[in-house]
Amino acid sequence: MADPVAVNSMFGRIAHRYDLANRVLSGGIDIHWRSRLVAAVKRSRPRNVLDLATGSGDVAFALARALRPDVGVFGMDFCEPMLERAETKKARRPGRYSRVEFLFGDALNIPVEEASLDAVTIAFGLRNISNRARCLSEIRRILRPEGRLFVLEFSQPWRLLRPAYRLYLHRVVPPLAGLLTGNRQAYKYLGDTIAEFPGRAALSAELADAGFSGVEARSMTMGVVALHSALRQPHFS
Repeated sequence: MADPVAVNSMFGRIAHRYDLANRVLSGGIDIHWRSRLVAAVKRSRPRNVLDLATGSGDVAFALARALRPDVGVFGMDFCEPMLERAETKKARRPGRYSRVEFLFGDALNIPVEEASLDAVTIAFGLRNISNRARCLSEIRRILRPEGRLFVLEFSQPWRLLRPAYRLYLHRVVPPLAGLLTGNRQAYKYLGDTIAEFPGRAALSAELADAGFSGVEARSMTMGVVALHSALRQPHFS
């Protein structure tokens, strides 16, 4: 599991070029992945939604664009430089993004009232949480009964793609990201966590163990990414 102090420091160092690195390293397909997440959230018709590990706010902003004007949209992160980037982007588009509220908070101890949210999203952040079981328990706590969790995360690609994918993660991503962000080591860490993260079936089982039901996993881009959705069970023991 990730060291939260090291993760916080790492994201703080790359915050200034984080968005650029995402676009280049994914070939721009990260925009499509987030659009699939936002579409799924929209179908659930929430009255409010929290984007956990929001980073520079791209998912929160996409939710604000897609959801009704009366839907509350919040973004939370524990890395202050990333939140500063999000606030800067918000300030550039005050009319469109003014309703997005960014909060400082830890995914292991979310400063939100119990059963107060209709939806929680976490995009490419669960992989960096030091204790996934505790994080999922916290998410379940803050969701209303029948509320929904949406997890967009790297997964394990189709078997035939795995050798080339691992070569890309370990040989191409670190030096390229080093040029883009000035921090090659950060993207070596990210490549390692992507390679080690559970596949769709294993993550689905973790969600069920945490008290979620109706777990669905949709594969994207030959299995490189998966979108999991799950329903908070009214009762869990």
